[in-house]
Amino acid sequence: MSADNPKSPPEKEETGFIPGDDGWTRWRNTFTLLMGRMSDKGKNQYRKARDDRFEEADCKRCENTETTCPVIRFMSEKINQLGGDLNSQNIRCRRCHTQQTAGFDPRYGIMICANAVPTQGLLEDSLAHEMVHAYDHLRFKVDWTNNLRHAACTEIRASSLSGECRWTREFFARGQWKLTQQHQECVRRRATLSVAGRPHCKDEAHAARIVNEVWDSCFADTRPFDEIYR
Repeated sequence: MSADNPKSPPEKEETGFIPGDDGWTRWRNTFTLLMGRMSDKGKNQYRKARDDRFEEADCKRCENTETTCPVIRFMSEKINQLGGDLNSQNIRCRRCHTQQTAGFDPRYGIMICANAVPTQGLLEDSLAHEMVHAYDHLRFKVDWTNNLRHAACTEIRASSLSGECRWTREFFARGQWKLTQQHQECVRRRATLSVAGRPHCKDEAHAARIVNEVWDSCFADTRPFDEIYR
């Protein structure tokens, strides 16, 4: 009677990423990435290692950034008039593992993903976007959990008023080169993606339908601005 053959260990998945933080390993990983030899899993490992390495510096840079952006100052004033108070206790810089630059939670405030905002302009756009959400929460009593129409409306307003859909951002940062209706298409695209990520949304088609239903009134509503500023 022959003995059972032991199971061979599973083969190690080749992702192209090499663990390690020394200069040589980091160079090899960067070279592999640039040559297109890294799998999607390897790319995620590469980004996580990079974010871990720069976490302290990214957060410090984010927290120490002093903005003179008129939109940020204006939104701060309007939020204060509604009884809100955004300060260093409820605007925080953290490292994020998700594909986002910032987020707003009515219980905790605004979180900026320090590893996703490498420039002053992107940080200001992201902060302005979340400040529109904070304003809407105070002014319109948004139902963030159950009402997709509310979510769609505030996403439309935030993308339109924050500056993240201005032509230069779309052209140079995202490769969107259309010259006509560029702002509207950017707002619609980003609002749809945001709504699609909410728990009660079935899929992107469902999100697009909800965005279309509230589009006219919400895109036209520029409060607290007189018009689209950026």
